[in-house]
This record gives sequence, structure tokens and C-alpha cells, in this order.
Amino acid sequence: MNTKRVTVLPYDENWPREFLKIKAELEAALGETALRIEHVGSTSVAGLCAKPVIDLDVVIRDASAFLQAASKLAKIGYEHEGDLGIPGREAFGYRGKEHLLQHHLYVCAQDSKELRRHLAFRDYLRAHPEAAREYGRIKEEGAALYPCGIDRYIAHKAPFIEEIYRRLGL
Repeated sequence: MNTKRVTVLPYDENWPREFLKIKAELEAALGETALRIEHVGSTSVAGLCAKPVIDLDVVIRDASAFLQAASKLAKIGYEHEGDLGIPGREAFGYRGKEHLLQHHLYVCAQDSKELRRHLAFRDYLRAHPEAAREYGRIKEEGAALYPCGIDRYIAHKAPFIEEIYRRLGL
């Protein structure tokens, strides 16, 4: 999941379809282990520019279902990478998924704070087009300022994201 170059593109009408392709493959592998699979991140907000990477949260019942989910994901080429410093979401990298658009896959318990934050931020941007436009502007500015620095790009966006979380009481 290492991003070498930060590229932010205009919204692509194909992103929801690409999400559905990834989701179908995950549902087939995970079965009832996944309560649902959520399209999160900027590609899930119509009209919002984004890095062309689909973010997905696989929602499981609780931590007791994690090992089963991780085992099923391993069988289709996903490798657990840990929480990458963000408690409440477990990241997975992959190999052999050239048939799918690049994506970031996370597994979260249904009561996870990080899942709540992902969904609340997505839903806020969907409901507030002016906020989505401002976020898009900040993302484009960050990509222009830090085209080879994903950490600095993320830091550039952080104040906006944190302000939305504050408004939402998260």
C-alpha cells in the first residue's frame, strides 16, 4: 500500500463500479464473516477528486471474527499488515489483483471508532457538497505541493478532516 507518487484525479464515474468488482470478490471469499463491505474514502463521494485508489472497510461482528476473516482473505491473496498505527482498523495488502483497481482494504469490527469515523466523514461529504468541494481543493493543493511525499500530503489534509470530525463529535 505504499504510494510513491501522489496523484489526485477528477472524479471518475467508474469508481463505484470498480468498488463493486472488489466487493464481489471479497463477498465470495468472506461469506458470512463479513457483515457488510463499505466503500469509504474520497472515491465514494460523487464529484470529489481523489487518488484513484478504492478504500474499503470490511465490517465484522467483533474482534473474535478477525482471525477467520484474515484467514479467508489470505486464501485470495491478501496479507495482514497490522493496524498501521490506527487502532480499530486492520490493513491488508495484496498481490495478484491486477484485474482490480488499486485499493486499500481494512477490516473493522462493527463497533470500531475508526469505522464510525470513515462512515461519518463519507456521509458528511456526500450531504455537504460545499465541504466536498473545499476538501477537493485541499487535496489538489496537497498533491501539487507534495507530489512525492504521501506523509506530507496526508498532513496537509489533516486539519480539514479533524475539523469535520470535531463538528460530528468524533
